[in-house]
Amino acid sequence: MNRTTETSVTVIGLGLMGRALAGAFLKAGHPTTVWNRTSAKAGPLVAEGARLAPTVGDALRASPLTIICLTDYAAVRELLSESESESEPAGTTLINLTSGDSAQARDAARWAGQRGARYLDGAIMAVPPAIGTAEAVILHSGPQADFEAHKPVLDALGTVTYLGADPGLASLYDVAGLAMMWSVLNAWLQGTALVRTAGVDAATYAPFARQIAAVVADWLPGYADQVDRGSFPAEVSALETDVRAMAHLIEESEAAGVNAELPKLFKAMADRAIAAGHGGEQYPVLIEEFSKPGGD
Repeated sequence: MNRTTETSVTVIGLGLMGRALAGAFLKAGHPTTVWNRTSAKAGPLVAEGARLAPTVGDALRASPLTIICLTDYAAVRELLSESESESEPAGTTLINLTSGDSAQARDAARWAGQRGARYLDGAIMAVPPAIGTAEAVILHSGPQADFEAHKPVLDALGTVTYLGADPGLASLYDVAGLAMMWSVLNAWLQGTALVRTAGVDAATYAPFARQIAAVVADWLPGYADQVDRGSFPAEVSALETDVRAMAHLIEESEAAGVNAELPKLFKAMADRAIAAGHGGEQYPVLIEEFSKPGGD
């Protein structure tokens, strides 16, 4: 591959993820400039052909596209502010793949815009070893034209997805995905704790749990339609029926000496919805409870 014809890219931040990002760009043939406060981390990448920038300003000037992957948004602002005396990011496109919240992402977009830089926010839904494969899903939000302009380069990282113009969307999807992940894992651990009281090990229970998770996942499109329409007819089961099953789960957990905090949370939210007159509606009506601040 003739690397001189490929778009150059800069990667700032060489933790495990940053090194994986830079490595994927190098493998795809993109001239890659890297920078990190601890320059020794760049050694293996330099050996593979990366250029180590002496300063952040030099790194920003080296490429039309800069990928930032630091510990948090405060570190991003601090680093870029330090570089302003040497080189503003005007004219470059910054893609911030640092984890944070949606308000921080929107603030970073404003900050970059005030300095003449284009800005996309992003979220990496993958572990470092997956970067560069289709299994690595990387979310982006911000101006679509900027995403489309750099997508051919970003494709080196994995499955890149555009969510919308709001820079905060990638962060919102990130935490929403974490909510799904932890909820599924916690539910599996609750069930595992229950069956273990009867001598069933986790490996034996796991295939059944996986089957249940897959069945529930198939409900989501229909339930999403109910949420979006704001109409929750009890086509399968009414909430007042579900809450009786929740009571059984609590009773079984307590009788088995298993922690019942999680099922009690399920039931507390369902009880509030029923008290508000939603007992005859289907389970997605609980979106009304999830949409309220805690304690309301």
